[in-house]
Order: sequence, then structure tokens, then C-alpha cells
Amino acid sequence: MTVERSRITVHGVVQGVGFRPFVSRLADDLGVGGHCGNDDVSVFIEVEGPAASLSEFTRRLRADAPPMAVIVDVAVESAPLRGDDSFRIIDSRHVAGARTLVSPDVATCADCLRELADPHDRRFRHPFVNCTNCGPRFTVITDLPYDRPNTTMAEFPLCERCLAEYRDPGDRRFHAQPVCCPDCGPHLFADVDGERLVGDDTVLLAVQRALQDGRIVAVKGLGGFHLVCDATDSSAVATLRKRKHRPDKPFAVMAADLSVARELCRISEFEAAVLQHPARPIVLLRKHHSTSVSPGIAPGIDDLGVMLPYTPLHHLLFAHTPGGRVTPPRTLVMTSGNLSGEPLCFDNDDARTRLGSVADVFLMHDRRIAVPCEDSVLSVHGDAVLPIRRSRGYAPLPVVLPARSPEVLAVGAEIKNTFCLTRQDYAFCSAHLGDMGSLESLRAFETSVQQLTHLHGISPEAVIADAHPGYSTRHWAQRYSERTGTPLHTVQHHHAHIASLIAEQGLLGTTVLGVAFDGTGYGCDGTVWGGELLLVGPDVLTTRRLGHLQPFSIPGGDAAVRNPARVALALLHEAGIGNFDGLPCTQAIPAAERAAVESQLVSGRGCVRTTSVGRLFDGVSSLLGVRHRITYEGQAAIELEALARTATRPAPLTMDVEGDQIRLHSLLSGLIAGVREGTSPADLALGFHHALAEATATLVGLAVATTGTTTIGLTGGVFQNRLFLGLLRAHWKSGGYRVLTHHRVPPNDGGLSLGQAVIGAAATMRGP
Repeated sequence: MTVERSRITVHGVVQGVGFRPFVSRLADDLGVGGHCGNDDVSVFIEVEGPAASLSEFTRRLRADAPPMAVIVDVAVESAPLRGDDSFRIIDSRHVAGARTLVSPDVATCADCLRELADPHDRRFRHPFVNCTNCGPRFTVITDLPYDRPNTTMAEFPLCERCLAEYRDPGDRRFHAQPVCCPDCGPHLFADVDGERLVGDDTVLLAVQRALQDGRIVAVKGLGGFHLVCDATDSSAVATLRKRKHRPDKPFAVMAADLSVARELCRISEFEAAVLQHPARPIVLLRKHHSTSVSPGIAPGIDDLGVMLPYTPLHHLLFAHTPGGRVTPPRTLVMTSGNLSGEPLCFDNDDARTRLGSVADVFLMHDRRIAVPCEDSVLSVHGDAVLPIRRSRGYAPLPVVLPARSPEVLAVGAEIKNTFCLTRQDYAFCSAHLGDMGSLESLRAFETSVQQLTHLHGISPEAVIADAHPGYSTRHWAQRYSERTGTPLHTVQHHHAHIASLIAEQGLLGTTVLGVAFDGTGYGCDGTVWGGELLLVGPDVLTTRRLGHLQPFSIPGGDAAVRNPARVALALLHEAGIGNFDGLPCTQAIPAAERAAVESQLVSGRGCVRTTSVGRLFDGVSSLLGVRHRITYEGQAAIELEALARTATRPAPLTMDVEGDQIRLHSLLSGLIAGVREGTSPADLALGFHHALAEATATLVGLAVATTGTTTIGLTGGVFQNRLFLGLLRAHWKSGGYRVLTHHRVPPNDGGLSLGQAVIGAAATMRGP
């Protein structure tokens, strides 16, 4: 038998997640000797034994890692024999200037849930039960290294029993920094009708009664407040919409468990696995035709955003409270605790102030939230996830870059904003911050930048912004550059989208034909782009525009974005179709407004030229009578996709490709003829999706023939449309194409900062 010794270094999220006890148990199980310990960036291991046992040890190191561990890299090298026949955990080492990776927050594990439900356990019904395998992480960290004094749990000294668990390498709470119990942990309290209630069960019973009575409750969670009501109570849902100033945008629903979620939606096994992932994201699922929840939760669409409970408090809200006669809810609306356009509330006093006109009852606790974090949102396409919003459960896990990078700060876009920091060979995208249209949002953005740069010990060598001169993030970056002397670089919007996709796929250095379809992006020619075919790479700094949607005029700029009927008139004008009478889009516009829009289109005054596919979806939605005015971003396109999914067959529509452009005339002529002939709007909507997919594939095919590049990237907010994405991908199932889609960061502007960062880092490395 050959005895060998290996030196193994594991990088990733491997601290505070029970990795060293796991390594020790694995070594004992395989009968090998050696030691392991932590430094600031890794777990280091030396292991000695039979060659076959060392091979199995290395395999299981990855395959059986603790639930909260995220392994980025495992390096293995030979080491001299030392004769170890037992295994031990040794003291940690300090590496000057190093910063470890931070774990995201993770849903309550099965072991903690058993304790929560066990009347004989000392953590029975404790709303803050957690262990090494679950619970708060990112949202409670104030500094690194990740030790209890550097978390908001520092305010809760450990009792003797919890301290014993914390110090025991054989206990699953060994070095679990948020560990606590009812004797030493945080507690709940509630504000109900001017009265302060304390005592966990007293508070929970009062909240359940309030929900049963149709009241709105502000609930403090892991990363901020939710506004909550009974999802089956249409009156409560309508009240919440009115108070939150959110007339149509869908609400998310939390179901008590997977069986309740299945009553609401059709759920595949893969979707069930995504719902139950430790990140516990909101997952967009296809609604059943008839469900118990209020139709006012997601009006006009066939999807429902569903998530499962992910904190002990959530589970207790759905459980019977001892001493009470209230029937627990089975489904709850769980929407962000803010007013539309404002940042998330995460501080108790701020929530009372800003949500006082919305919530009837406040359910709070005394554990501070260090870093606010919204819920993540995913959809599923086939057997892959498509991120819509990357936040809780995923942030701040990094995207791994192929080489060491300069430290840069990329500030993102204007809506669905995130920012991105690079350090060494990592890119760290922030949690979702939302739209930057208010002073409060910009303050939240600046606070988040300060927190994350401090947490990762980053002093940016450059700040990167979108090329749009009007973005508030661009203005912020300019002020930051002037104040700090940090060089400012700007990046074209769609170039950043494609670079983001390339980076998340680990393909920097690859040449990609990028299809970037979205609503708005400042173009290199000063117009608004949004229907682009760009060649990027192999140098990520280089890009060339190979094609686009036919430009058309947008009358009134942002006013047209809010009024798809105006976009419909603009499309008809561009295509030279003069007879607008009798169409749904013209009937939806008052005569005076229509006359003003038509005058603008003829004169060109107050109009912006655009190639936006997002606006094309809006205009078609109005042409078919689906949506003429919107109350939230993307509404017209979302409802058009939902309508198309009800079609019996696609109407035979076409879009011509001439030179480097997808032309509009044949599509619009066909749509108008279909409307006037009484063709089903659903069939016309599906026909539009097919026609645009065919034309896009044709345009890409011409570029493939010219460039020889067969790697195609699909990015931009339009590719949240799963129907369109599926139709387009179907064109390249065969033929040797490699089709890239987003799986780690969103295709919308929430993923833009990653692309900005890798382009900015490359520019910084190249120098002036």
C-alpha cells in the first residue's frame, strides 16, 4: 500500500460555514491523518494516507461540502510525508491585507426547523434559531474577518450553553457567529393600535389576528421589511395597492410550503428544486387557471411570483400559535417594504416613518440589519434558471474572473441598479438597489458603495459609468472622480450588457456575437439604442455594431415610454402607414393628444430616434389593444407575452431584413390587416414573437457568414421574455452554434455593472 501526503488549499466561502469540522469528520471517515486550519482567504489542509483514500478525500471535499460553503477553487500538490495517523484542527493564520469571501444569507435548515417545532427543545419556537448551515450572514456583517464582534449579533452576548456549542468542533453550531437562543438572542415586538406588545407568542398571535382581519403588516425580515397581507383577501390586496401606490405591478406570494405552492401554480421538478434552494428566491411560475389567491395579486399576466418561507419567523407566521384560536394563513403577499420608487426600509424607526401610511401593524425585532437586501427573483427556462433580480441568497458571492484584475468600481445603470467591485480575480456585484430616480435611492446607493468597499478592503483605481450623460449614476461617478481623483471611464450600455454575459460565463477572451435587446441605452451616435447586434472580443474592450432594428422616432421621450399608444403611432408613421383610424391604439388616445403626437412625428420636434426592441414590444402591445398606458416598467411587453401564450397558432407575420437592419413595414402591415380582419389578438401576439425571432436569427446568420463567429450571446431586458428566448434558441439547436444566456446575473440592467467592471478593469490595465 502506497502512502502519500497532499497539501490542499480551498478558496471560496469556506469560513463560518462549518468547513473545518466537515474536513475533520471526512478525514476520520476515510482513516487518514493530517491537519486543517483557516487563514484569511482559504482553508488549508494537509492529509496523509493511502493514495486511493486521498483521491476519495479530494473528491468528497467538493461533493459533500457543507450547505453554505461555496468552493471557488481547490489546489492540490504533493507534500513530504510526516507520519500523521490522526487528524486535528489547528489554529488559524493571518495573512496581511487579505479579505475572505462573505457568505450570503441562507434559509433555515431542516435541523433547525426540527428544533423550532420540538416542544422539548430549548429553541422551541425561537424566531432566530440558526446554526453553521443556515441563517443570516451578509445582512448582519459589519466588517471582516467574519467573527461575532464584527456582526450585529455582537449586541447579544452568548449564554453559557450557546457558548459551549460555539466552541465545540463536534457541534453543528461550532463558530456559527449568529448562534443564539431565547435566553441570549434577539426578540420580537409589535406595534398594534398604539400599543407595544412583547413576548414572541403574544406578538405572533396578534399579527396572525391582524392578517386574518384583512390588515396590512410591516414585517422586519432578514434584509429589510416586507409589507404583508393575506393573499386570499382581495380587499386587503386592493388596500395594499392603494397605499403603496402600486396599481398593477405584481406582488410576490409566500406559500406555507411546497404543497401549497403547487395548489397555486404548475411546478416542474426543476422549478420545485429552485424554490427549495437554500437561497429561497422568488420564482416566476405559471398560474393555475383558478387559484385561491386574489386575482389582484398579478393582474393581466399568467405568472405568479412564489417563494417559500426562509426564516424561522416566516415558518412561525404559518404555524398555529399556542393559546390562540386563529387559523394560520397558507399564503401571504410579501412585497418590498417601501413606497414605489423609494429604497427598502430596514431600520425600525425609518420603517415607522416611511411605512406609517401603509401598514396597520408593525412586527419588528431588535437585531439590526447591517446591509439591506431585497428578495432575489428567478424564472426558469427549460432546465436552467434565468435571474431577474440577484440579491438575497446570492449577493455578495463573486463572479470569478480569469486573471487578477485592477480594483474598480462600476456604478451600473439607472433602473434595477446594482454596482460592481473587482478585487484580485473576483467581481462582486451588489445586492439589488432598485431605481435611481430619487434622492433617497441615491443615498442608499452611496451607503451601499461605502459598505461593500469597506467590507472587501477595496480602494478603486477607476470608477466606471454608463455613457448616458443624463443618468444619475453617471453624475455620481463624475462627482466621485472629482472628489477622489479616481479616473472615470464610461462604457456604452449594450457593450456592457454583452461583456456581462461573457464574464458570467467565464469566457473573457472569446469572440461573441451579442444580441442586446432592451428598452433604452445611449448609443454611440447619440440616439437611443435597444435592438443591437454587436461583435465583442476577443479583446473585451473592442466592439463593432453589425446590425440593429430599423430606427424610429419616439415622440415625447419618457412620456412615450409611459404611453405605448404613442409608440404605436410612431411605428406606423415610420413604416409609412397613414391610415390609423379604427385601430385600438388610436381609439385609446384623446383627439388632442393624438393631434399633438402626429404633429411631433411630422416635424421631428421633441422626438428621439431609437432602435429599441423594448419599445417595439410596447407599440405592438398597444396596436393589439393589450396595454396603452403603463404603471410599471415593462408592463406592456409582459402582458403581450402572457397573451401570446394563450394563442392557438401564430398568425403568419414576417419582418424583412435588409442590409444590417430588421425592417418594420411588413410586420406592421400584417398586424393592421390582422386587427381589421378580426384575427385573434393572441394569435397576432404569438405571430409577432415568431416574426421577430425569425428576423433576428436571419440578421445573426448574416453576421456569422461575415465574421465566422458562431458563439452567440443573448442579453438585455427583452430576454426576460421566456417565449421569445425559447423561439430564438430553437433556431440554433443544430448547426454548430454556441448560444449563451444569463444564469448568474440578470439580462436586464441589474447585470450591467458586471460588464462595466470587466471593461473598466481592462481599460485600467491598458492605461491611457
